[in-house]
Amino acid sequence: MSKKNNQNNDWKDRLNVVYSTNPDFQYETDEEEEQATLAPQQQNLKVSIDRKQRAGKSVTLVQGFVGTADDLKELAKMLKNKCGVGGSAKDGEIIIQGEFKQKVFDLLQQAGYKVKMSGGN
Repeated sequence: MSKKNNQNNDWKDRLNVVYSTNPDFQYETDEEEEQATLAPQQQNLKVSIDRKQRAGKSVTLVQGFVGTADDLKELAKMLKNKCGVGGSAKDGEIIIQGEFKQKVFDLLQQAGYKVKMSGGN
């Protein structure tokens, strides 16, 4: 990265700090450190169908992922490709559009994850 671009990011990180007279002042962000991704055998994932707050549409939820956002998105991408549908991944949760509970369960087991089905249907 160029020095100018790096300074712009530093400025954005300190957006709410006005001024400090302390020469040793170190600005600390409140960002949490991302948790390291657990091995698939150590993950405890739950697969369920959800219809709440989705205008009557059904989605398949995968909850309980512990790891970095990049690894979560990578797993979501694999599931979306195998199911041939869209979806999203954030906050340790993967949303797959449509009812693919059994297929997602099987795919996660094949990938070596510890998976449980939750809810009816």
